[in-house]
Amino acid sequence: MAELQGTLPTLPSSSNDPSSDDIPDDKKEASLYLDKSSDFEDADEKPQHVNGEPVINGGRDVSRYLVDLRDDQDPPFTFRSVVLGTVIGGLGAALYQIYIFKPLSGGVSTVFLLLIIYTLGVFWATFLPKRSQVEGTRFEWLGPTLDFVNPGVFGLKEHVVASIIASSASYGSTSVLNFAVQRLFYDTKVRATTAVLATFSTAVFGYGIVGLLRPLTVYPSEMVYWLNLPNVSIFQGLHFNTAANHKRVRLFWTAFATMFTYEIIPAYIFPLLNGFNIFCLSSQHASPSVQDAFTNIFGGADSNEGLGLFSLSFDWQYIGSAYMSLPIIQQANSWIGLFFSSVAIAAIYYSNTWNSKAFPMLSTSLFASNGSIYHQKAVFTGPDFKLNQTALDQVGLPALTGSNAWAGLMSSLAIGGLIAHCIFFWGPYVLSSFKHAREKTQPDPHWVAMQKYKEVPWWWYMLLLVLAFFAGLISVLHGETTLPVWSYIVALISGAIVTPFSTLLFARMGNGIATNQVFKMIAGSINPGRPVANLYFSMWSHDVVATSIGLAGDLKMGQYLKIPPRAMFLSQIYGTIIGVIVNYVVMIAITGAQRELLLEPNGNNVWSGIQLQSLNSNAITWSLAKQLYGPSGPYFVIPLGIFIGFGATFVHWLVCKRLSYIGPVKVENIILPIIYQYSSMLYGGINSTVGSSILVGLTSQLWLRRYHPGWYRKYNYILGGALDGGAQVMVFILSFAVFGASGVARPFPSWAGNPAKGNVDYCNGNGALSQGA
Repeated sequence: MAELQGTLPTLPSSSNDPSSDDIPDDKKEASLYLDKSSDFEDADEKPQHVNGEPVINGGRDVSRYLVDLRDDQDPPFTFRSVVLGTVIGGLGAALYQIYIFKPLSGGVSTVFLLLIIYTLGVFWATFLPKRSQVEGTRFEWLGPTLDFVNPGVFGLKEHVVASIIASSASYGSTSVLNFAVQRLFYDTKVRATTAVLATFSTAVFGYGIVGLLRPLTVYPSEMVYWLNLPNVSIFQGLHFNTAANHKRVRLFWTAFATMFTYEIIPAYIFPLLNGFNIFCLSSQHASPSVQDAFTNIFGGADSNEGLGLFSLSFDWQYIGSAYMSLPIIQQANSWIGLFFSSVAIAAIYYSNTWNSKAFPMLSTSLFASNGSIYHQKAVFTGPDFKLNQTALDQVGLPALTGSNAWAGLMSSLAIGGLIAHCIFFWGPYVLSSFKHAREKTQPDPHWVAMQKYKEVPWWWYMLLLVLAFFAGLISVLHGETTLPVWSYIVALISGAIVTPFSTLLFARMGNGIATNQVFKMIAGSINPGRPVANLYFSMWSHDVVATSIGLAGDLKMGQYLKIPPRAMFLSQIYGTIIGVIVNYVVMIAITGAQRELLLEPNGNNVWSGIQLQSLNSNAITWSLAKQLYGPSGPYFVIPLGIFIGFGATFVHWLVCKRLSYIGPVKVENIILPIIYQYSSMLYGGINSTVGSSILVGLTSQLWLRRYHPGWYRKYNYILGGALDGGAQVMVFILSFAVFGASGVARPFPSWAGNPAKGNVDYCNGNGALSQGA
């Protein structure tokens, strides 16, 4: 493997554009820091080269070789950037909310958003009137107005600001799900003022925490936020390397149009393509017991159908481009977790652990002991939906499916493992980061280049925390949350404590840990018998963590692209407010139009209440924590999982101190929290896409990145964003046109690729054939 020669690393040069060296000061300044910093001088960190192109592995490689230091100092805030960000942000927020109610939820591709904004921005700059066109004429007085509306060339920084507004809106807010749960399961219509204030509170509180944690989670080189790298590469490629733009834009629109046209086939006309499985197709004349087993193991194209083993999906809306960005270490650990998940769920079900055979193998609904849906309204009564002990004695305790209980156990293991991994493996890094922050000696060259701009003062973020606190307090006092004020305060403190741990893992590996389990435990212990209150406790704790991760990633992107910190601050706040409003409106429309289907344990291949059911199930069960999760309860092992996960990771750390490799595997590359997290997957929703997602990751990260790094760097992310965008826009249109997002559904006529009875992948066990069309 070839290594770089010399002691000073070669800095990126505007995507290899030789004409981009017209602003050398940043490069000189950063080079001085690189020359002084041992962080960038470790010979072991020098990447291999293939065909003259460096293979990107870690955060230091990203800072040195992938992201350009160039800063043209063009204006970030313009009328054009705000308008484009607002319009596309509204579209993105609507798409996000639609996917919440899908059997396999997914985020909105930010690459798609930025490329749509780029196209519209260039069109705006080219075809709208300019000041120069009226100079010297009788309309010269219109010059300042035209200059305000169309300032000329669509620059990188206004492009980034528009995209940050749009992406901040498109992150969506999981807090909106709480209002949907109340509408569906408790017949409570949360007032719009309560919803907006509560959602604003969680988002803005998370942003305040992110601002205070910048020296740890944003400034250092190893804080990459891998899923944002496509955005950074495309931004710089479009605006710095103009000679290659034509090919990039042509690839984007060709792939976008192709996927837009194609997506109607698997999504509407030919849904069998979402779960093609030879075992399912071969079981049509098998006995009912064999069909039943095949459905559980190989089925997966319908919501909660099966584990999807050996299935292939050709529906890009569910495959997505995430595996085209995540580092190969993260992906390898996730594959191990997915393997364990499939084995464990099948073993739990067929061994009848937790009385699993009395319920569906996969479901997030709550069940009574006889297998019927749990009658929660009989047990939790009154305006505050408090526990009625007499009714509970009559109805009995709720039960979880075996897969849902397994998912809870693995989530607990992941939380314990996350805390231990951050302390033992990354503890020295944390101390080093704070030392750099205190001494203002952060070695990252992009942080150095940003020092010319005014930083956002600490008190701005503190003010956000205060505003968020009082917005939430108003919701608690005057809304339909049923949450006591003191419990609200505990929720915020809990979220603030967990945020650094979760953000650290996400920044370094591109994958976070679902920490909501620990918050549910806390909520259940301090709000026993109050499921709605527990919903909101989780919102003001876990949602703060989730929001913080997304906003921290955007701050890192701002550092890479040299966006003034104060412009970033305003863009993120504005985009968050747009997202809050649009999310709420779309949620109202879908829960009204698809209420019955969202309440069904299985849903279908278009709509599913899996996330809402999971939220409600957890709120109910943890409000009965003493009975269900106490030492004498059936699920006592689930809360114990936190301590087991912590201990296992501690042992892993001790092994790493003694052994560097076990066979060909580098021991420190085994990341137990990620394995645990993915071991909690497959417990519901559509699982037929797993195999295709793994193939996409292998193709992109193992083949293209290693053997064709030039093509990978120039086109990999653009291709992924185009495919995501084409699929998501078509799904958006189909959702309202034929899937019934706001009215009556219009299903496609049945045929062999769209069977009228049973599951669409022909795994027709579990009574599917008797359920009708």
